[in-house]
Amino acid sequence: MLDLRFVRANPEAVREGMRKKRVDAPLDELLSLDARRRQLLVEVEGLKAHRNAASAEVARLKKAGLDATALIEETRTTGERIKELDGEVRSLDGRIEEILLYIPNLPDASVPEGDDAAQNVEVRRWGEPPSFSFEPRAHWDLGVELGILDFERAVKISGTRFVVERGLGAQLERALINFFLDLHTREHGYTEVFPPFLVNRESMVGTGQLPKFAEDMYKCEGEELYLAPTAEVPVTNLYRGEILDGEKLPLYHCAYTACFRAEAGAAGRDTRGLIRVHEFNKVELVKFVRPETSFDELERLVGNAEACLRRLGLPYRVVLICTGDMGFSNAKQYDLEVWLPSYGRYVEISSCSNFTDYQARRADIKFRPAPGAKPEFVHTLNGSGLAVGRTVAAILENFQQSDGSVVVPEALRPYLGGVERITK
Repeated sequence: MLDLRFVRANPEAVREGMRKKRVDAPLDELLSLDARRRQLLVEVEGLKAHRNAASAEVARLKKAGLDATALIEETRTTGERIKELDGEVRSLDGRIEEILLYIPNLPDASVPEGDDAAQNVEVRRWGEPPSFSFEPRAHWDLGVELGILDFERAVKISGTRFVVERGLGAQLERALINFFLDLHTREHGYTEVFPPFLVNRESMVGTGQLPKFAEDMYKCEGEELYLAPTAEVPVTNLYRGEILDGEKLPLYHCAYTACFRAEAGAAGRDTRGLIRVHEFNKVELVKFVRPETSFDELERLVGNAEACLRRLGLPYRVVLICTGDMGFSNAKQYDLEVWLPSYGRYVEISSCSNFTDYQARRADIKFRPAPGAKPEFVHTLNGSGLAVGRTVAAILENFQQSDGSVVVPEALRPYLGGVERITK
């Protein structure tokens, strides 16, 4: 969340940031409540000072053998008023925090303004989309014909927007998970963690999924537990409420988790195949860094995700996301989009973001810049490295052959026992 002191001192900057992000929140109410709260605090402090002075006078009168009855009654009345005002302050604190949770992070000055994806800015491309001498198949048809994707039985088991992978399809999914984790831990300096897939409400609030995006989350009935929408949630919250040693920053973590999303706002979108499903696998990259390095760390994070696509030989582009299309908690966001022949365009396969101190404030994650120094909030970053199901789709479509087989990228062959081609 934003620092209340910053909001108070810079209301127009916050209003402009909300406008750029196309997000509405009751900022005027927040400012009014904050003003009332500060007024009450002044009144309470005055009453406490008066009560203390009166109490001292009561003690003096009693010691002198004089009647202090009226002053005692006045002190009691003052105490009741203080208690009443303290209750009002607590109520205001709750509402102020509630509103702050709905105010988005402000976009960095380097982010282009825009309403939606049409205003995103392409930064670079790598690789050439394949040219086929035959009519290429969509991955949902190709995978079924190869016997590695089974959507019909997934519907029977779970419903729509699920898939069962079989044989080399299941092995390809597992191979990609291991390949991504090995690349990031062995070459990019990340420490692997394997967190729980169920997370509590505090964790979801800490990274910004709650309360605003509750309809997109799967909640366990009767419990304050949620299925993780991404490893960003459990991994970022590893250090919730902690003060980290500044000398040990930056901290890099990568993690595989299954991810669960209700896709409540995506009705009718990408209903076929592996692109928009309710359950999918992903390897996530999470960074905890010093504020002065966070935007450089973002560029390196994007490079780490790009390395996955380059090793696999998949054509992609990097896009700088405009203000109206970027995430609620993000200060700056790049998307990596892989070429999908069935779509005839590039499709998101990774989103890499710098959250500055927005998540750290919500989750209370600080660091001590030097021994004895006052703790400061860290900056957090994360990015997909990569979404596994979408990578499977991209491999099937880009490396398909005229006979219906699919060539396995060389980087994955050691993970598949040397298999070079997926055939019927």
